[in-house]
Amino acid sequence: MKKLALTCMIAAALQPAVSFAAAPQPKDWPRLKSAIGKNAALEARVAAIVAGMTLAQKVGQMTQPEIKSVTPAQVREHYIGSVLNGGGSWPGMNKRASAADWVALADSYHAASMATDMIVKVPVIWGTDAIHGHGNVYGATLFPHNIGLGAARDPALVGRIGAAVGKAVRATGVAWVFGPTLAVVRDDRWGRTYESFSEDGALVNSYGGAYVRALQGNFGGQANVVATAKHFLGDGGTDQGKDRGVNMATKAQMLSQHAQGYYSALAAGAQTVMASFNSWNDVAAGVDYGKMHGNASLLTGVLKTQMGFDGFVIGDWNGHAEVPGCRDDSCAQAINAGVDMIMVPDAWKGFIENTIAQVKAGQIPMARIDDAVTRIVRVKLRAGLFGKTPSANRYASKQEALKARPLAREAVRKSLVLLKNDGAVLPLARGKRILVVGRSADNMQNQAGGWSLTWQGTDNKNSDYPDSDTILAAITDAAGAANVEYSADPAALDLSRFDAVIAVIGEGPYAEGDGDIGPGGTLRHSARHPEDLAALAAVSGKGKPVVTVFMAGRPLYVNDLLNLSDSFVAAWLPGSEGKGVTDVLFRDKRGKVAHDFTGKLSFSWPKSACQTGLNVGDAGYAPLFAHGYGLSYRRTATLGRLATPAHEGGCGVTSAFPVFNQTDRASFPLAIVSGGQRSALGADLNSTFSLPGVSVQTSQINTQQDAKLVTWSGPARFEARAAAPRALPGYASADGVLQFDTLVSQSPQGKVEMTIGCGPGCAGTLDVTKLFAALAGKPRQSVKIPLACFAAKGARFEQLDMPFSVASDAPFAAAFTNLQIVGGAAKDKDAVNCKEAL
Repeated sequence: MKKLALTCMIAAALQPAVSFAAAPQPKDWPRLKSAIGKNAALEARVAAIVAGMTLAQKVGQMTQPEIKSVTPAQVREHYIGSVLNGGGSWPGMNKRASAADWVALADSYHAASMATDMIVKVPVIWGTDAIHGHGNVYGATLFPHNIGLGAARDPALVGRIGAAVGKAVRATGVAWVFGPTLAVVRDDRWGRTYESFSEDGALVNSYGGAYVRALQGNFGGQANVVATAKHFLGDGGTDQGKDRGVNMATKAQMLSQHAQGYYSALAAGAQTVMASFNSWNDVAAGVDYGKMHGNASLLTGVLKTQMGFDGFVIGDWNGHAEVPGCRDDSCAQAINAGVDMIMVPDAWKGFIENTIAQVKAGQIPMARIDDAVTRIVRVKLRAGLFGKTPSANRYASKQEALKARPLAREAVRKSLVLLKNDGAVLPLARGKRILVVGRSADNMQNQAGGWSLTWQGTDNKNSDYPDSDTILAAITDAAGAANVEYSADPAALDLSRFDAVIAVIGEGPYAEGDGDIGPGGTLRHSARHPEDLAALAAVSGKGKPVVTVFMAGRPLYVNDLLNLSDSFVAAWLPGSEGKGVTDVLFRDKRGKVAHDFTGKLSFSWPKSACQTGLNVGDAGYAPLFAHGYGLSYRRTATLGRLATPAHEGGCGVTSAFPVFNQTDRASFPLAIVSGGQRSALGADLNSTFSLPGVSVQTSQINTQQDAKLVTWSGPARFEARAAAPRALPGYASADGVLQFDTLVSQSPQGKVEMTIGCGPGCAGTLDVTKLFAALAGKPRQSVKIPLACFAAKGARFEQLDMPFSVASDAPFAAAFTNLQIVGGAAKDKDAVNCKEAL
């Protein structure tokens, strides 16, 4: 172990220092001078426009529905100020819609906003999540996700990418990008870690301004779009990396870490800021600020007053509804706190009606409405949206404007980090026989990650990425088709036929929510993807060098994989250009090094499965690979064999055993059963699944697309069932309950039963008709049914294969999410009394 520690220290010492201009370290919230200053003539025009608007017109301007739930005619009728497309939402719900299709819809929304009875017609603005390129659009170039760009340590490169993204977005007629993400991630269990440039606020600061300037400029160019600094504030610092969780930083930590990207982005002229889902509880100071969407001291007091931001604040997807006392269609608290435009995807009609009533009742001051609309109109005027249709730019409808493949390929090369190269296996010579293994080698879905055509990045095929190269395709191009063989199951292969093995492995795609590693999980990659460990074990130690290309959205504990690899490359989520990887792995045709590794870690790499609070500058900082680490062909070190200590349990305190929720959709896959037919629901969040007597579609109970709405018309069952039984841990079975969140939209018209299945001939079934009838029409309910109720009917918990099942023999409709078994909760006051309630 002493030798191991020494070699790691030597390797770290060989790395050159990577430095940027010193980031500001203010003692209080600084006053920032925006590159886009006030203009007296423009301000007078804004004031005149707002003065001529009715209350209904003003509230309409503050409302942002999703394109699936609002038509151009409704934009005209309700004076809608903005629309957005969520991840996995396209014109006509056509996944392969062309740039011209997007522009046509953008023009129709714009025309509708110009056909209102307003004295001065205010154009609608369309916003989109272009997270790593214009990723929602078929055929668009996908750049490496931000975590990879952080490893490149190149603000100028990020600026060029920002300009390319602006051009691609304008090609579809859209004028507003929800980016850049300026989160400073402090716990890599967060499922949005890959959207962050770094755990180091200084690096995020160096990128934020560069990206905003490239997206916006001074709005004089043809490709400029409105930028969004997001998410304000502290989204990357939540306890245990929980999405929408609680940041417990001190004010000093907020100033020195989480706010760093905003200093440069706002100074560069960012015109919108998106409020964050998270809460802030400054425990040390004894100040609980609550949900950011309701945080007046931050949104109005700090952002607008102290920092001088004069653009507008946009809410996140129904983020206002998470403020206590609010719901999707009503939240005076968020407006009063300083949210100027409410992102209300579906319940926008009720929101408009309720907000108008709240203003008339004095719950929202008219001055606050006027301030919000003033800010919105100001930004639209600055952006040059008045008097210009979405199609009135030189890139509109041009499919080629979606592409920037050479730039993306360069970004991939610069983002790669070489963590191990024992024996100088890399670079590989051309003309050698290469065996390629690993489930991610020929998988654009895994290579692109989340926010790629669909929200979670799931339900995609290679054919959905027409202008791209998988890493397998790139290897084949570099080494020659005759020299490359791919095997999905290399265990039985004769490796003597090959000169080297390239294993391409890593995480599957995910986005917010789904990507979180909950308290019951760890950072160990092999625990979630044992198939990657199996692929490496099948080829390692067979006398052939093994090069591992690891694609992931965060640093993970991979000591076992490192030990099975001679070389190990952190490729992050490279996007559409797999050839950027092989540019560096292979020598050129003359046998020379064409491109060396230049990437340096922008996140510290863990040396144990639960090293979750691991950030440069922390007390006791002891990573496996430090922030800034990265080998090259000129700077080498021998890593040697690493310890692989076992770790039992998760990294957090939990009594919950997940069945189905946003962080675990895979352990017990959902399905519907009718008669002799069974249909798995799969990963497509947009589809409706149907069998005789039942249909299922994605809905929302707590957060975006988190639930399944099940509608029965006849006998059928909705179930969560594993391929093989699993033992229920003792912590969950002791005084445990089956817990789930539900919204009952139609009372049972017949008999409803719930079952816990424990293998053939073992099950416990309860009649829950009375229970669900009592919930019909009520707001979201969290139901807790003691396991003892199921045990009394025959269920056993040593081996569970179906921990959740609901069957109805007649019409009934309910949505379900957060299915889990929770230990100790049978003692809770709100647990179901089986004798009385069932």
